[in-house]
Amino acid sequence: MTKWSAVIIGFILSVIVASFFPHYQFVGLLIVGFITGYLAKEGALGGMWNAALAGALGTILSAVLFILVATFGGSLAGIFGGLTGFTISGITSITTIIFELIYYAIVMGITGALGGALAHKE
Repeated sequence: MTKWSAVIIGFILSVIVASFFPHYQFVGLLIVGFITGYLAKEGALGGMWNAALAGALGTILSAVLFILVATFGGSLAGIFGGLTGFTISGITSITTIIFELIYYAIVMGITGALGGALAHKE
């Protein structure tokens, strides 16, 4: 049911959207979800599954990259300040990460179902 080539392409595109186009994130995720579902060519349910999976993986990598950049990029106290910042940012942002995980999966899943349904009819 999972087509990994479509999921990996969607994953890469979702990370690019989250990293470089944060102001257009909703529209970008809609487009990426559609592309992922269309590439899966497994109907609406398969497109939704593949796009939601790509969105979830993209959220996880984006969260890890954000935490690493915030921790080691902004630490003035050296390695101990970085580890403290990493712990604090990890504890306080877990609810934000869970919300983003659900948000990416739902938004990309809806348009992934549309893309999968369109590709399946061809």
